[in-house]
Amino acid sequence: MGVEKMVCLVSRTGRQFQRYNKGRRQVVGCIPYRFKLSSDGKISDEVEVLVISSQKGHAMMFPKGGWELDESVEEAASRESLEEAGVLGNVEHQLGKWDFLSKSRGTYYEGLMFPMLVTEQLELWPEQQARQRIWMNVVDAREACRDWWMKEALDVLVARLSSPMIQPKEEKTLSISIETMC
Repeated sequence: MGVEKMVCLVSRTGRQFQRYNKGRRQVVGCIPYRFKLSSDGKISDEVEVLVISSQKGHAMMFPKGGWELDESVEEAASRESLEEAGVLGNVEHQLGKWDFLSKSRGTYYEGLMFPMLVTEQLELWPEQQARQRIWMNVVDAREACRDWWMKEALDVLVARLSSPMIQPKEEKTLSISIETMC
């Protein structure tokens, strides 16, 4: 008998429980990544990242959204990846923090980005009707990504993965069970 996994198929909505820093809404995102399988089924050193479409479908980006008061920053990053891209994995050491102008709101936000080594891609996820997800090599993903700050975060990830000697000594990883996501 197999183990059944329960996934919440509803995204969190509203901004009443979101975090702000000096008046700027704090958003948290992930760059979901994996190592590509070679033709013989072995794991290669080529990295693929998962990009998603915006809800209106006009742009490509990485999963991101508001950081809520009842969750850690790593939990927020993991939740956004589940809701928007339908992936689970290990959230690793923060890539950086960027201040950016929200074009739709006309205000500055604070964006924190994390890499997520994907361990599972779900067939059903909360925003699958509103978004498309596409695995790409990093060159194509950088070209496709709309937001400059997400491109910079991708550059940091690529540098980190290609230079293991500069990685932090302690990688903080977080695996979250699906039950805590709802």
